[in-house]
Amino acid sequence: MARERQHSPRTGDGGMSRRSLLGRSAAVAAGATALTATAAGPAAAAATRDVDVAIVGGGLAGLTAARDLVAAGRTVTVLEARDRVGGRVVNLPLANGGVTEGGGEFIGPTQDRVKALADSLGVATFATYNTGKNLLYKDGRKTPYATDGLLGSVPPVDVAGLANAAIVQASLDDMARTVPVDAPWTAAKAAEWDKQTFESWLNANAVVPSAKFLLDVACTSIFSAEPRELSLLFVLFYIAAAGNESTPGTLERLTETANGAQELRFVGGSQLLPVKLAASLGERVVLNAPVRTIVRSGGRYVVTADGITVTAKRVVVAVPPPLAARIRYEPLLPAARDQLTQRLPMASVGKAIAIYDTPFWRADGLNGQVVSDTGVISSTFDNSPPDASYGALMGFIEADEARKLDAASEAEVRAAVLKDYVTYFGDKAASPSSFVLQRWNNEAYTRGGPVSIAAPGVLTQYGPALRAPVGGIHWAGTETSVHWMGFMDGAVRSGERVAKEVQAVL
Repeated sequence: MARERQHSPRTGDGGMSRRSLLGRSAAVAAGATALTATAAGPAAAAATRDVDVAIVGGGLAGLTAARDLVAAGRTVTVLEARDRVGGRVVNLPLANGGVTEGGGEFIGPTQDRVKALADSLGVATFATYNTGKNLLYKDGRKTPYATDGLLGSVPPVDVAGLANAAIVQASLDDMARTVPVDAPWTAAKAAEWDKQTFESWLNANAVVPSAKFLLDVACTSIFSAEPRELSLLFVLFYIAAAGNESTPGTLERLTETANGAQELRFVGGSQLLPVKLAASLGERVVLNAPVRTIVRSGGRYVVTADGITVTAKRVVVAVPPPLAARIRYEPLLPAARDQLTQRLPMASVGKAIAIYDTPFWRADGLNGQVVSDTGVISSTFDNSPPDASYGALMGFIEADEARKLDAASEAEVRAAVLKDYVTYFGDKAASPSSFVLQRWNNEAYTRGGPVSIAAPGVLTQYGPALRAPVGGIHWAGTETSVHWMGFMDGAVRSGERVAKEVQAVL
């Protein structure tokens, strides 16, 4: 895996759906010819450009902002640190010629803006495979269960646990409805909720062990973080944001496949969206150009990246907050903004995809989705293509489990993952035809995922600095979205919002 160089930030933002993440892509090959001429690598002579807007980050946020600004008649340059576009959205090439998603891949109801983008680019969707039974693996026992009954996809734990979990979920949804998505720090009980962790609140409310198990799994599945790492206010905001302008967010929408955030996938892989966006922008997108400094000089901004310097009237920084903090700014950013970015670490996530000749679990009446209380992989999906020409099992490696494996070799991770897959799906899972792994914690220009997370005290003390422009510097990225923060839809929304913001002052 590529190792980060100190002070080498800034890649694009993509927001991961459900936990969306990153890597390399076969889909890039389809659009690379439109971009290779603009790559400013070590072999390229230092270039200079003068534009209206310099955009840092070639993920969905930065590319969407560039598209809208160009449509408004503005000149832009997008500076992307990697040798590809997409940020936390990436297609991974498979040995059989197919692709699978290493980062954000799912979309669902109320994720209107990413769906509109896909439609405009001619990228079709298909339903995430959801036919058959889920599997619960708990206390060493496998339990297949249907997802079309009264409980939906809720694992069938004991009656007391289900009742307690239902009360907890309803309480979370009720509290979330009081949180303003554009300013969660102004909620009536913001101070009370932001001084405690989600863990402490769960300990007081999810009093039945099996209910606590369900909520813990939901937490790691949604955030790729442990409940102890999260402010309760941040969790409530995230739930509130899982909707659109007319539909309030709910915890169920975050966790569900059918009618939820995991309902659909993109034909050809999600990275087709940024690849096609970048192709439409042509030479405005510069790859291999990590930004080092943003300096205000004579009423303009000088943005210096490897191999290229861009002078602009305005700057859009469209990367995760921890990476934005690694850029050197002159003059210094206000303390509130800098303190905010110091306190928004990335969560910890990876994706492991095993490829088989067929999706053999379907013949056993299973849909490939697992919830487990043990192992490296605690949740899985069927990542096979729409025509089922081969089988793909995708598992998330999250939170504490991801951090345990940061220093492990790929062979060690593969062995641990396949051990879990055999536990869940039987001996056929032991011998995949190929295996791909994406560890976001080890990505030089991401260092975790799918999203930055907030511990207690962060939103109420520093939240107002999240989107507030600093002079001519504006902030985008899925972390700045008021709807679907942490998802591809949030990234697209942030790009659309910041383009309007910049256009209004140019």
